[in-house]
Amino acid sequence: MAALLRGTGESQGDLAVGFGLSQAQVSRKLSGRSGWAVADLDRLSVHYGIAVVDLVVGPTHVLRLLPDKRRADVVGGTQTVITA
Repeated sequence: MAALLRGTGESQGDLAVGFGLSQAQVSRKLSGRSGWAVADLDRLSVHYGIAVVDLVVGPTHVLRLLPDKRRADVVGGTQTVITA
């Protein structure tokens, strides 16, 4: 799931708002201190446009399936412009 956040440019807070959770709850789920419920996987599937079965295969697989409209311009970071 962390790979999807990086791939889309979303933050834990963004996902939390979309799911009606706190950022701390999302953080616990991403770190493995709290589990993802089946209902969470259904919501993630709809949110990212990826089938549930594909969500759990692995990060490389799931990022290949991420719809173009959901991809971040820069994966895993922000763009930095250095002026001369």
